[in-house]
Amino acid sequence: MRNRFDEQLNVLNSEMIRMGALCEEVIALAAKALGDGDASLAKKVAPLDAEIDEKERSIETLCLRLLLQQQPVARDLRQISAALKMVTDMERIGDQAEDIAEIVLFLNGRQSEHDGLLQQMARAAITMVTNSVDAFVKRDTRLAEWVERADDTVDQYFDEVKQSLIEKISKHPEDGAYFLDCLMIAKYFERIADHAVNIAQWVVFSVTGVHKEGET
Repeated sequence: MRNRFDEQLNVLNSEMIRMGALCEEVIALAAKALGDGDASLAKKVAPLDAEIDEKERSIETLCLRLLLQQQPVARDLRQISAALKMVTDMERIGDQAEDIAEIVLFLNGRQSEHDGLLQQMARAAITMVTNSVDAFVKRDTRLAEWVERADDTVDQYFDEVKQSLIEKISKHPEDGAYFLDCLMIAKYFERIADHAVNIAQWVVFSVTGVHKEGET
């Protein structure tokens, strides 16, 4: 019975890795669509987000099955509970990548202000998501803590973009709507990083039993 349970825990880990990979892919696709001003790329984001939604449902079902099959020990219970929390954040990452893609479509080929900086934000956010999921699978609290620290870098990117756009709006109010769209894109990348932090905090909980309440 325990061997079967362990096998299903391994399946859970594999499914979490797959969902994390989908999150990386959808962020990268949204960022590329933004950088290229490519509507055809932007339109590919929604189907990936739908796949992430489906993966969330299948993982939730697997977690509930694990909980019902056998009385899990405390360590197993924490791991399963953390996975249930983490998939919610990963699903929201997909939603926010889709939000970015929708703005790209609205911009109609116009590239965003500070695209280079936004691309750096995207890469930093992708790395945070990747490492948070890796930390869960490897039960690596040090890697999870790295993710929490890395959020400061993304926040710094956001502050730089925001300050610059505020100045541009004051100088070019006729382009205010466009600058606000750019700010929203930066905000979505910042929120993606916040979700990665949430995931990392649940990783720490799964190992230690202690959850650091964040404000993300």
